Amino acid sequence: MRRVFSKLYLFTGLILLLGLSGCKEDAQINYNASTGILSMPFGKTYNYADILVTRVVDGDTLVLETGERVRLIGIDTPEIHASNKLYRDSQRTNQDVTTIQKMGQRAYAFTKNLVEGRRVSLEFDVEKYDKYDRLLAYVYLKDGTFVNAEIVKQGYASLMTYPPNVKYADLFLKLYQEARQNQRGLWK
Repeated sequence: MRRVFSKLYLFTGLILLLGLSGCKEDAQINYNASTGILSMPFGKTYNYADILVTRVVDGDTLVLETGERVRLIGIDTPEIHASNKLYRDSQRTNQDVTTIQKMGQRAYAFTKNLVEGRRVSLEFDVEKYDKYDRLLAYVYLKDGTFVNAEIVKQGYASLMTYPPNVKYADLFLKLYQEARQNQRGLWK
């Protein structure tokens, strides 16, 4: 009898704790009386099919209303912030840091104009997160515009392909070559 009351107190305490911590009303709390196991999903779940972009960090990184950062898969825009990558890019391309940052500002402005303050949907590839714990995604505007592809198409990004996230690598290559050939965006 004591064991039953102990489980009942534990179960009641957990329910109260969840209620006080702001658990959603529709949260699924499951209790199996025969095994005495209580289960429920922890953490928030987000609808990545309809989510707001609150801020653009740079030409290929966004912040969602959840506070999560999204790194756009398959593309790379010039750096705007001082970083090791900025200095590596400067050495690799033989361009000075200021020139790269100016190009980065243009790519940032393009991406900001395209997505900031707008609702989008995310598509994931094989890996959902990078080593910096950013979401890795293909992003679409509600009108169907494929954001990653549009940035490349308009000439504001190079390619950055990291297997196994290669779903649209061929498309991005085609768009990149066309942008360079037609001198769009940064290729003017």
